[in-house]
Amino acid sequence: MSFRLAVCAEMVYGELELIERVRRIHSQGFEVELWDTRGRDISALAATGARFSSMSGYFGGSLIDPESADEVVASAEKLIPTALELGVERMVVHPAELGEGGRAVRPTYRSTGQMWLTGLRTLERLAVLGETHGVTFALENLNTVLDHPGIPLARAKDTLTLVSAVDHPHVKMMLDLYHAQIGEGNLIELVRAALPWTGEIQVADVPGRFEPGTGEINYRAVAAALRQAGYTGVIGLEAGAAGGQGLAAGDAALVAFRAAFEG
Repeated sequence: MSFRLAVCAEMVYGELELIERVRRIHSQGFEVELWDTRGRDISALAATGARFSSMSGYFGGSLIDPESADEVVASAEKLIPTALELGVERMVVHPAELGEGGRAVRPTYRSTGQMWLTGLRTLERLAVLGETHGVTFALENLNTVLDHPGIPLARAKDTLTLVSAVDHPHVKMMLDLYHAQIGEGNLIELVRAALPWTGEIQVADVPGRFEPGTGEINYRAVAAALRQAGYTGVIGLEAGAAGGQGLAAGDAALVAFRAAFEG
């Protein structure tokens, strides 16, 4: 049983232009993840022949804020044509609005019932939008210890609760195991519990956010648990290369990633 492996073009081969990164990733047999697609040559990216597994699915507002949830849905709708042109399957959203460097635009350190209800209703609206256009919105869990302080409802157990409450085929989790390891741990039990609602899994090792094999996570054991559970979807490397930004370092990171999940 094999997985579909994808690589985030934003985090490797940094010395290359984005389109060259996409070509290099595609040439090695991987699918491609993108972040913000605004201002990029979408036709040229589509012409590379790469398969794009995911991209950012909004560019403003907060899922859990009644005053800005409409902005999430409106910005998502504006990105739909890009997703369709690239053949993107999943459009990624977050529990609250992220600013520069992934920091919270409006840091909040306590969740409320209104946040939960607003998040649920916003995801239900995205489900309708996704069903209409044939895409899936994927809610990504984050860690608030290191990378994203001040983001409420960001833990994997929170995002799982929201997505399972929506219970719609066009709303899934983007289950990020790097973030989950920092904030929660117990990854094998987490993937087993979340699998029915998981649209894609992202990986990087801890500490450092580099390729598998550079830190404390036993990704071969995680891969075995996923196979046993019957997962055949996308696993995306959202990580930098431990050896730096050079081409050789990027190639080595992709080799290590493949070995962890195909070895």
